[in-house]
Amino acid sequence: MNTLKFKTNINCSGCVGSITPFLNAVDGIKDWQVDTVNPDKVLTIETDNEEITAEKIKQVVEKAGFKINTLN
Repeated sequence: MNTLKFKTNINCSGCVGSITPFLNAVDGIKDWQVDTVNPDKVLTIETDNEEITAEKIKQVVEKAGFKINTLN
């Protein structure tokens, strides 16, 4: 399983609700969550599909209207 982590501006339950249909529509994402308590608002993606890249997740999140950066 592959884990991808990102810094976002998804900072509340309303934001999580807004991003949910976008992330749920991506085939290959097994699980995802946003730590809204963390100052970096960390989005964690779990996938076992090699086609799910950081760039693909960035495109989906930006399409939903949020900012996103890869965490090192």
